[in-house]
Amino acid sequence: MGEEKRWHQHYPKEIPTSLTYDEKPLHAFLEDAASRYAEKKALYFMGKELTYTEVFVQAKKFANYLQGLGVEKGDRVAIMLANTPQSVISYYGALMAGAIVVQTNPLYTERELEHQLNDSGTKVIVCLDILVPRVTNVKNSTPLEHMIVTGIKDYLPFPKNLIYPFIQKKQYNMVVKVEESSDTHVWNSIMEKAEAEYTKVEVDPLEDTALLQYTGGTTGFPKGVILTHRNLVANAKMCEKWIYKMKKGEETILGVLPFFHVYGMTAVMNISIFTGSKMILLPKFDAGDVLKTIHKLKPTIFPGAPTIYIGLLNHPDLKKFDLSSIEACISGSAPLPVDVQEKFEAVTGGKLVEGYGLTESSPVTHANLIYGNRINGSIGLPWPDTDAKILDMETYEEVAVGEKGELAVKGPQVMKGYWNKPEDTENTIKDGWLLTGDIGYMDENGYFYIADRKKDMIIAGGYNIYPREVEEVLYEHEAIQETVVAGIPDPYRGETVKAYVVLKEGFAVTEDELNKYCREKLASYKVPRIYEFREELPKTAVGKILRRKLVDEEKEKVKEEVST
Repeated sequence: MGEEKRWHQHYPKEIPTSLTYDEKPLHAFLEDAASRYAEKKALYFMGKELTYTEVFVQAKKFANYLQGLGVEKGDRVAIMLANTPQSVISYYGALMAGAIVVQTNPLYTERELEHQLNDSGTKVIVCLDILVPRVTNVKNSTPLEHMIVTGIKDYLPFPKNLIYPFIQKKQYNMVVKVEESSDTHVWNSIMEKAEAEYTKVEVDPLEDTALLQYTGGTTGFPKGVILTHRNLVANAKMCEKWIYKMKKGEETILGVLPFFHVYGMTAVMNISIFTGSKMILLPKFDAGDVLKTIHKLKPTIFPGAPTIYIGLLNHPDLKKFDLSSIEACISGSAPLPVDVQEKFEAVTGGKLVEGYGLTESSPVTHANLIYGNRINGSIGLPWPDTDAKILDMETYEEVAVGEKGELAVKGPQVMKGYWNKPEDTENTIKDGWLLTGDIGYMDENGYFYIADRKKDMIIAGGYNIYPREVEEVLYEHEAIQETVVAGIPDPYRGETVKAYVVLKEGFAVTEDELNKYCREKLASYKVPRIYEFREELPKTAVGKILRRKLVDEEKEKVKEEVST
């Protein structure tokens, strides 16, 4: 980036303001790790361990097989898997074959899956056996030519691999039998038959696409974000420099965040392979399982999301587990309540800081310093080689320090654009600056703060209200486990503030009590007018609470009331 920025003064001497990036593709991370840490354990999955050599050999076999199916440079290969060894092997193997990876959420409905396969032009999909019916139902209406099928049991140790089919039958009420054919391929057969050699493909890291990552839109269909090899390499290297006390080849990273989400993919999978760390794979988040895993396997790095940390802190057996191995956590995907941060650090003795990013930036652009000065409630400082500024939302001119506006970022991790959507690309990237859609401000020291999503800001009676501010106050209440605040239609004020609340087990609180509590801490126009108590809140796979889904529910209610 060259010029000195006001946030650079806070960088510890260990973090450079600018980095050097090798002219290598992303999959070189795995080749380098296999060379440097050949017999070191790379993956741990429910008792099964694989070394770096084993992962590399299997990725080469996968690349070989894809090329045998006719996959060429630039063809799209979808990966529809939970966090399993196959998700890592197929990801790097597809890149080795020259393909573009399309990460696909296993929770997608047929409608969502059909859209993504058509939009991306996917040729091959790797999926779990339980997803075969869903993929089969949409196959004929998409460009899909081949389906590679695997199962959780494929990498389970004995006797878990024998028991799992019975668990699967009970859990999903289905017995899966996959017959090999010209367009259906079985993972285990590939690993048995394929050669561990493949035709190397020339890749230009700056220009060539590694990944189509679909944004988790809550309205309409998601857009495909084009991320190059350089985008992903740069963000992993920035992450490694930020956690500069990481010891290469010695860390154990907990993989709870799903790899089909860009944050889990970068902050767990890519950074683990880049640093030669051992990755613990958990196919889904279950607070009890995570606590047992930390207690038993002693991970040192634990990237997560606020709802994950909240779930652990509120587990009834929390005190039975030793979490002291945790040294560093960067929380992403949603604002981190200060109360959660402080409690989690007290329980683990490690550091938990808030970071910030979006799919369009691979994803991380900012984070608080893990080992230096941090400011609670701030998203911290821009990462090395990353520039940021706050723009007026109408003129796009930079605003003064302390003034609110739209956050814009620039750096080597910023996407090339949206797949087949030039207009959307033009509206989102202006002169190389990515418009984030988030309202924030920068203080005089160069620390950045997010007030809210531009589209989530509530305008009630002419006042601008930022849901995050109200949520921070509610999270401080001893009875509240989770909350989200949204603006809902109001005939008089335009919008009014509504809080959706999940209470901690064993706690009770009334609407009147919450109203009184909020009035002591917030200006009257910010206080929620309506409280709704729920058993749970709708969330994405990574644990981000879906505010827009709740708003859409309210709009539907209004429509129904009007029609009746």
